[in-house]
Amino acid sequence: MVAEAKEPFKPLAILAASILVPGAGHLLLGYAQRALMFLFFMAVFGWVGIRLLPDGSFFARHSGAILIYGFCVLDAYKIARIQHEKWRFARRQENTPPAA
Repeated sequence: MVAEAKEPFKPLAILAASILVPGAGHLLLGYAQRALMFLFFMAVFGWVGIRLLPDGSFFARHSGAILIYGFCVLDAYKIARIQHEKWRFARRQENTPPAA
């Protein structure tokens, strides 16, 4: 008998963690390198926006970092949703009786 896999984090919990702290959702999922990559590019695009763009609105100067932040949140939620659905499918397959 195969040991039952542990339930992964709920996708909405990962979404909330990623919204509160960029990269936290990826860290909870075990993708530390991916979290660092997103944080690095947020810092780079934030720095570029502040240094190169003229004084304007806050959003215009930080638009690159905000865009990467949005991608980070969506990516963490997508990964969590896929992992959770795979776990649900595997659990459902274990509970179905074999066909006669």
